[in-house]
Amino acid sequence: MVLINFLPLWQKKIVMEYLLLIVGFVLLTFAADWLVDGASGLAKRLNVSDLVIGLTIVAFGTSAPELVVNVVATAQGTSQIALTNVLGSNIINTLVILGLSAVFCPIACQRNTFRYEIPLSFLAGFMVLVFGVCTKEINRLAGIVLLAFFVLFLVYSVYQAKSGAIDEIGDVTKKMKIWKALLLIVVGLVGLVAGGNLIVDNAVSIAQSWGVSEAVIGVTIVALGTSLPELATSVIAAIKKNTDLAIGNVIGSNIFNIFFILGLSSSISSLPVYPNFVVDASVAAGSSLLLWLFVAFSRKRELNRWAGLVMLLCYAAYLAWLFAHIN
Repeated sequence: MVLINFLPLWQKKIVMEYLLLIVGFVLLTFAADWLVDGASGLAKRLNVSDLVIGLTIVAFGTSAPELVVNVVATAQGTSQIALTNVLGSNIINTLVILGLSAVFCPIACQRNTFRYEIPLSFLAGFMVLVFGVCTKEINRLAGIVLLAFFVLFLVYSVYQAKSGAIDEIGDVTKKMKIWKALLLIVVGLVGLVAGGNLIVDNAVSIAQSWGVSEAVIGVTIVALGTSLPELATSVIAAIKKNTDLAIGNVIGSNIFNIFFILGLSSSISSLPVYPNFVVDASVAAGSSLLLWLFVAFSRKRELNRWAGLVMLLCYAAYLAWLFAHIN
């Protein structure tokens, strides 16, 4: 920080924007954990089952960074970040997180994930593409449709869990006193809002200083930052060779991102499309289709190392195209 004092004023401003953006990501990640721990502890005290907690509170917590950033961006009128954050997160989840995880260790795919969830992830991305192309925006009607699909997905998840088709979630709660649970919830919520505002405000400033659109920042830096929890979890699981549910967890996050987060954001305010929308939405949907094809043609029904490497190369090619078309 002492070195910053020797920089010109305009350089100080740029450095502080990057530092505050990083602080926002860190705060967002920790706040999501605090909120999940507190909400889970309170739910346990109210005799809510671990199954319901796992399918609702914990699932919400993993997507809380994307949700808060989108709500803040929508409220501030920065619609490009709200839309590209979801599309970019899904692209990174599939091509980068699963690709990198598979390079460390082949990832097994459960039958229901292959038959239903990956196709549903593709459908979610394809719906966004169709809505955007047909109406030039993701409007409130589209948001309501996406939320309706989210409700169906929740019903499906509960049915699968109760029927034993999904592995037991286990004890996802920690015993704690009510005052501690409430404190974690409050601190988590405040941290999420503060982190979300830091990310959106500084991402917009950085985009302006680079002379690029908010969409480019949203689909790369913001999307990567909000996907850090999934990235860390999946890579560590791959290193420990605990990969059975890796694809299901990431694909579940993709479905949650589009049906719930984008559905809620566009229900609050219509999100107009941007110049690179068709490419971004196509890559988001196409990455799920690519994943399904790799698993379908694998003898062991898994995402192997060479497939993971191809997915990473696809993301590199996408980034190359994106930065070659910066306007």
